[in-house]
Amino acid sequence: MVLDITDVSLLKAASKPVREIYTYWQTRRGDRPMPRRADFDPIDLPHHMPGLLLIDVLPATPSGPIRYRYRVVGNWEVDARGHNPTGKLVDDGFHAQSKEYALAAYDRVRASGVPMYNLLDFVNDRNLRIQEQSIMLPFSEDGETVSQLLVYSEPM
Repeated sequence: MVLDITDVSLLKAASKPVREIYTYWQTRRGDRPMPRRADFDPIDLPHHMPGLLLIDVLPATPSGPIRYRYRVVGNWEVDARGHNPTGKLVDDGFHAQSKEYALAAYDRVRASGVPMYNLLDFVNDRNLRIQEQSIMLPFSEDGETVSQLLVYSEPM
């Protein structure tokens, strides 16, 4: 299930940590559509660090589309994958039902600038069932273009 968060009441079923990350993002953005990356200090949320991912949005080039690269990957996500995708493109290190599903979710947040809440239930490439919830939150350096995505995931 995927929900764009245009109404905070959509998060009422989310875990307390997911709601805390969203509330923190909201306070950091203030009256802007999205906060800048510099507005977010992970030290403010130390108990959330294992579930945090920071993903760079790489601009389209004449030879290719917009791409996403893992800049920071928390320990829960490394453990769930069985490897650390830091520095890799999402194409090569995704953690979802399929690469297309992962890229479509990131594209949706990037294009809309709106946070997204997601419930995942799939079998990974190590034949393990993964059930987790995540929230995807955009950052923008210019207030319009999404430059990075903050993702928080946790097992259900």
